[in-house]
Amino acid sequence: MSVYLVRGKGWRYDFTKNGVRHTATWFRLKADAQIAEAEKRKELQQEQEVGPEPPQHLQTVEVKTPTDMAFLDLVNRRLDYVKAYNSQRHYTDYLYLARRWVKQWGELLVNQISQDMLMAFLFERTKVSNITANKEIRYLRATFRYGIRKKWVQSDPTEEISFFPTEEIVRMVPSSAELDKVIAAAEEEPDTQDYLWTIRDTLARVSEVNRLTWNDVNFNARHVILYTRKRKGGHLTPRKVLMTNKLFEVLSRRYAARDKSKPWVFWHTYWDNKTGELVQGPYRDRKRIMKTLCEKAEVEYFRFHPIRHSGATLMDNNNVPLGAIQKILGHRNRSTTELYLHSMDKSDREAMETFERAREQESHTKSHTDSHTARAVEKVMSCN
Repeated sequence: MSVYLVRGKGWRYDFTKNGVRHTATWFRLKADAQIAEAEKRKELQQEQEVGPEPPQHLQTVEVKTPTDMAFLDLVNRRLDYVKAYNSQRHYTDYLYLARRWVKQWGELLVNQISQDMLMAFLFERTKVSNITANKEIRYLRATFRYGIRKKWVQSDPTEEISFFPTEEIVRMVPSSAELDKVIAAAEEEPDTQDYLWTIRDTLARVSEVNRLTWNDVNFNARHVILYTRKRKGGHLTPRKVLMTNKLFEVLSRRYAARDKSKPWVFWHTYWDNKTGELVQGPYRDRKRIMKTLCEKAEVEYFRFHPIRHSGATLMDNNNVPLGAIQKILGHRNRSTTELYLHSMDKSDREAMETFERAREQESHTKSHTDSHTARAVEKVMSCN
């Protein structure tokens, strides 16, 4: 095997030709090592055909700038990048879309993919929804621009493509009573109840709860440490969230009954399709359970993320400062936190009360004027 991985260092190629060993290290991606090996073999073949190179001072230096690459290679490199630097959920979404692209253009070079080809594909995706088509645009654009940034390709065929119009909808944000019903519906699944309480009382992202280990739980200081990749560069960023009494009760009970060989707070045994074996590890996504629980609780369906919105709105309605909500949610920007708040603030209520008073006063004034005018007309007519 001429290309192989050395853990903790990276990929390398290593081969022997005409009794001479040729090797280079450490490439971040396997594809990079394969390309470098191919170039080296080509260089050795050319030397064999044309003879030794002239002395260095007589050589003409030629700078080669890559102008294109296979679309399949670009997609694979982008996927490797996303897997290394983004969340598992983002990678899974990317992979799902990429498989569809490869069926369309997997045998083409990047510069053979035209805007017209993309538009035909996107119009087909609008048959699902404009939101679906817009997601394809975002991910395709990120792929092409990644290639440009790496100087593998020169153009982005999505550059002149506009997003399709969408209809803004008010998302389902469960109330405290509805959350109580859903959690109660999981009474036969204590592990699921604990999972939901942990999301609810930390306002955490699902990926953060799935990643939670017992080393991240501090019972003495009564806080948990959550890690997220929602920052530039994909670095895991920690934040502390204080435990509520309910969360302290849940985690204390789980800690006392834990399997000491497992570091995770929540884990399961599942079938790994790659290895064909049963393995144990943290959850990645548990979205299926929410549909079942919502139906059982007779509550409109929602997934895990709206639980964050619900908690943020509840705090905002009870005058918790925006900065504190932002910190708990783990948002870098205040504007992101504001999008989570589905409450009507005091100024909204005051505005509507003013509107109602003004409308009623205007209606009363107009009614009084019309009545006065009618009486005056009636008096004139009676005189005649």
